[in-house]
Amino acid sequence: MNELLATGPFDLYELQLFHFVAEHRNFTKAGRAAGLTQSAITRQIAGMETRLGVALFERTTRSVHLTPAGAALYARSGAILSNVGEAIKSLREKFELGPSTLRIGVARTISLAYLPGFFKKFQRLRPDVQLHVTHQSSAFIQGAVESGELDCGFITASPVLSANLLIAHRFSDEFIAIAPPSFPALTTKPISPLQLAKIFENQKWLSISPETNTGKYLRAWLQREGIRAKIGMESDNFDLLINLVSLGFGVSLVPHRALALHPSTRPVRRIIVKPKFTRELLVITRRQINAPKVIGEFTNSILF
Repeated sequence: MNELLATGPFDLYELQLFHFVAEHRNFTKAGRAAGLTQSAITRQIAGMETRLGVALFERTTRSVHLTPAGAALYARSGAILSNVGEAIKSLREKFELGPSTLRIGVARTISLAYLPGFFKKFQRLRPDVQLHVTHQSSAFIQGAVESGELDCGFITASPVLSANLLIAHRFSDEFIAIAPPSFPALTTKPISPLQLAKIFENQKWLSISPETNTGKYLRAWLQREGIRAKIGMESDNFDLLINLVSLGFGVSLVPHRALALHPSTRPVRRIIVKPKFTRELLVITRRQINAPKVIGEFTNSILF
C-alpha cells in the first residue's frame, strides 16, 4: 500500500478526467464537462501517460480514440469510479450529509417537450431529491450509466445494449412531416411516403444527424419508402430543426410530441404520413444487486 501511495501513476481525479476524454472523444468537450480548459485536461492526460509509460489515446487533428491500453483501462476502471460514487452517496443518505442527488442523462435527439413527462411527477413526489441533468448523445449516456457516472438515461433504442444495463421503461415515438407556414395548404388526411416525396420533391430537408441512432434509422426508413431527400442542413436537435422549418429554411420529419413545445407565433404545416416513421425511446439504468430505492421511484414516475 505504501508503495502504491508513493508511486501510483494517477489518482481518482485524473481517472475521472480520463473517462471524460474517453466518452467525449474530444479534449475540448471533456474539459468543458470537467470545468477545465482544453490545455489543462490535455496536460493531465499526458501526465498519466508519462507515469504509466503507455499511450492511452491516439490523437489526430480530427479525432481522439482509445489505444488498446486505454480501452483496457477504461473497461476495468469504470467500476472503481462507480463504487466510489455509490459509497459517497450511501454516506450522504445514511448520515444525512446532504440531500439525495440523481444524475440523469437525456439524449440530445429527445425534444425538450418531453421533459415535463420525465421529471414533473417525480419532483412532486420527492422534492428533497436534487436532479443533475446532462444533455449528451445516446452513446455517451449508455457508457456513463454503465460506468455509474449517471444513475439513469433517456436514449434512442440502440442496436446493441450492454448486458450491464436494464431497460426500466420503453415507449414509441411517432413522427410527422412539417413544412413552413408559407407552404401550400394540404389535405388533413394522411398521405403515403411516396406522395410526401412528390410534395417535397424540390424542397431542402432539415434532417437529424446521421451520426445519431435516430438519424441512422430515419435515413434507412426514407430509403425503404423511396424518398430521396435533398439534405440542406443537419442537426442533433429536433427543437432547432422545428424552429428552422417555421422560419422557412426547409422541410423535415420530427417527433409529433416535440411540436407541443412549439409556440403558436412560429407555426408549421403539419402533414401526417402513413405508414409512420417510429422510433423507440428507452429509459436505462445500471444492473446492480441493491439499486438505490430513489432510482426506482424516479423510473416509476415517468408519465410516458
